[in-house]
Amino acid sequence: MAQTLPRIQPDRVIAYQFPEADFFYTERETAIYALGVGAAGADPTDPLELPYVYHPDGQQFIKVLPSFAVILPGSTLNIMDKVPGLYYDPKLLLHGEQFLEIYKPVSASGKIRSSRRISGLHDKGTSAILELEILSRDLETGEVLFFNRGLGSPYMFQKIWRSTLFLRGAGGFSPSRSQMYSYSSRTPSNNNLVVKFSKQGAVSDDTPDAEFVDHIQLSQALLYRLSGDMNPLHSDPEFALEAGFERPILHGLCTLGFAVRAVIRCCADGDSSKVQSIQCRFVHHVFPGEILVTEMWKDHSNTRVSFVCKVKNRGKIVLFGSVRLHPKLSML
Repeated sequence: MAQTLPRIQPDRVIAYQFPEADFFYTERETAIYALGVGAAGADPTDPLELPYVYHPDGQQFIKVLPSFAVILPGSTLNIMDKVPGLYYDPKLLLHGEQFLEIYKPVSASGKIRSSRRISGLHDKGTSAILELEILSRDLETGEVLFFNRGLGSPYMFQKIWRSTLFLRGAGGFSPSRSQMYSYSSRTPSNNNLVVKFSKQGAVSDDTPDAEFVDHIQLSQALLYRLSGDMNPLHSDPEFALEAGFERPILHGLCTLGFAVRAVIRCCADGDSSKVQSIQCRFVHHVFPGEILVTEMWKDHSNTRVSFVCKVKNRGKIVLFGSVRLHPKLSML
């Protein structure tokens, strides 16, 4: 029997103020995340990917995948559970879009303080769309820094994290089924935070400038969940069936990590510090064990790489978006 949910109370949801949250992380969490998104999975001696998990001079010198920043504020489910007036079935939660802008390369360890808020709530009739926005600062200095390569403490950074979540079965709470409740964005006005996507990920009809093939391990979701996303949709077979999937699916943000790795490897000379921003839309689910193909197109300035991820066996586009590279550090 289908679960009957109370109607979302939009005024209470939008008005809720989250307390600030502190997060400490070490090289251990950084390396576990890298393994969780497939780093060195095909070849543990790969010189482009081994540095994400090992450095001969010590773990404090390992490289960091910039997509690691999307998980630093903590579990989205834990955030949403605290919102009064927000009613949804966790089995029907899907990740819709993600945007991240980094102003200082993320270090292998650090201490951050994040302020969070719900920036938008949309009634789509049979579903609801929730927009979350998180701003993180260095805990010890309190400084808000734009990207300034080579200056400041190695773990001082600011990041903007924006996420769109689909709450299936939670719509119909407003007089108009297309009604939107929102705050104006608090993000700086010159950061190009407006995210626009091409239709169904059709980035280009041209031949990709690069293509990378990754085999997602059968245990990939179990490894990725060690980074903090414990949603049973990715581990519990019965929970997945109730949510409408034949077996547990891969985390959307895990798939994004695979895509970002491919872009860095193929279009940024393996240099993760070149990444300035990441944006993506999640289109279809991925099952652990599938083969993921990432196709990439560079723009004329070599500062933006558009990408599409497909699962080879099903021929489905599962993710598409773009990565922006710092102009002074971009590809030759």
